[in-house]
Parts: sequence; C-alpha cells; structure tokens
Amino acid sequence: MARRAAAPVGPLGDDFSFVSPVVKYVLFFFNLFFWTISMVMVAVGVYARLLKHAEAAMACLAVDPAILVIVVGILSFLITFCGCVGSLRENICLLRTFSVCLTIIFLLQLAAGVLGFVFSDKARGKVSEIINGAIVHYRDDLDLQNLIDFGQKEFSCCGGVSYKDWSQNMYFNCSATNPSLERCSVPFSCCLHDADQAVINTMCGHGMQTRSYLEASAFIHTNGCIDKLVNWIHSNLFQLGGITLGLALPQLVAIVLAQLLINQIQDQIQLQLYNQQHRADPWY
Repeated sequence: MARRAAAPVGPLGDDFSFVSPVVKYVLFFFNLFFWTISMVMVAVGVYARLLKHAEAAMACLAVDPAILVIVVGILSFLITFCGCVGSLRENICLLRTFSVCLTIIFLLQLAAGVLGFVFSDKARGKVSEIINGAIVHYRDDLDLQNLIDFGQKEFSCCGGVSYKDWSQNMYFNCSATNPSLERCSVPFSCCLHDADQAVINTMCGHGMQTRSYLEASAFIHTNGCIDKLVNWIHSNLFQLGGITLGLALPQLVAIVLAQLLINQIQDQIQLQLYNQQHRADPWY
C-alpha cells in the first residue's frame, strides 16, 4: 500500500489567526457586564451623597457607606474598562493592566482572609474600632443609621460590646450636662419587639443606659454586636467560604482568559512578522 505524501510545510496565510473569537468575546462580555454594574454603583453612590446635607456628609466621610460604594465602583469601572477595551481591541497593554490589577485584588483578598484568621484578636479590635466610630456618627448620616439599625435588628444586639457603648454618641451620652432628649437612651433597633407588633415605638430605648443589665434585658438586647457577629461568622464558615469562592472564581477565570488572550495576540504578532519577512523571499 502506497504511503500518503506529507503536506507541504510553509508560512500560514494572512487570513489565519491565533486569536480565538471565543476567548476574546467571552472576556469582552464578562467585563462589559461588570463595567455596567460599576457604573450603576458610582451613580447610586453619587446620588446618595448629593441627597445628604453638606455639613453632615463631610463630618463622617470615613464611615459613609456611599463613599465606599463610590470608591469600589470607580475601581471596578477602571479595571473592567481595561479588560473590556483591551479584549475588544486586542491591546496587550490594557489586558496586562487588567490581569495585574485582578491578580493584586485576588492576593489582597487572600491575604486579608489569612491575616484575619491568624490575627483574629487584632481583627476583632479593628472591627470594634469601626463599630465605635459608626456609633459616634449614628445621627450624622441617614445611610449609616439605617445600616446600624438593620445590623442590630438582624443580630439581636445593641452597641459594640454592650448597650452602654451608645454613651459614646453625643445624643445618647449619659453625662449630666447633655441636654439631649435622648440622654441615656439607645436606638429603637435595640428594643425587643413582638412579632405581631404593627407600630414600632421609637422611644422604647429611652433611659435604658441607667438600668442594670438584668433590668434592661427585659426591654432591650444588652449583648454587643461584636460577639454576635463573631459567633455568626463561626456558625456560617462553610456558607461564607462558598460565597468567597464564588467571588474569587470569576476573578481567576478572568485572569486565565486575559493571559490566554495575551499569549494568542503575541503569537499572532509573531506570525505577522514572520509573513512580512518571507514575502520578499522569491521562494515564498
């Protein structure tokens, strides 16, 4: 039986491309999706800031949820812009910027998780510092106030370590010189509520800081939110791990796709250079 002759080997034609349309457009639409989300986040954050009173808004920038939304939205916008345009235009520089930024964010998330686990006491102290700062500015920011009330209701807690932490707030402070009508009180979100209660009594926490733990426990939650939060995290480690993995997996996929597309573009550039060099060859 005659052996089949081998196909001649030569330079690939100009119509051949190493760049896979599947990789290119999957990466493009992936970034386009998150690019749209980031623009919405920035718009919502800016709108929330504009609705606030200027003096109150400037008083607590460090604990303002709107600022956090704006910052995260801007960073996401810039990173996904690089990935979106870089994949569509096959721009190696933008794709590398996108890949490096995602890699840094992934490593920072990983480091934060490891450090939070290893240095749990310091992490607890940082959480306590953030909660105490939020308590101080409770009445200064409506978004922050709603966030604290939501947390205290969901975790059935009050304050950072205990309900008496609310004395750090100028309106709830228990000093004799405090003229506030809410002196020695706690927010209504600390109160015990019946399931069938239709109308919430917003003054239910009045004067609770003057009562002992045993007396106050009949009307409000006396345990602090820090312990409740730590216990909740310990009880939901697998669920939190799944959420973390769900957030990290798209990042890893995007990094792999970006690197794959970069390699394909580099191979295409080498092919074009090779073809250009051999066009002058009379045997080409």
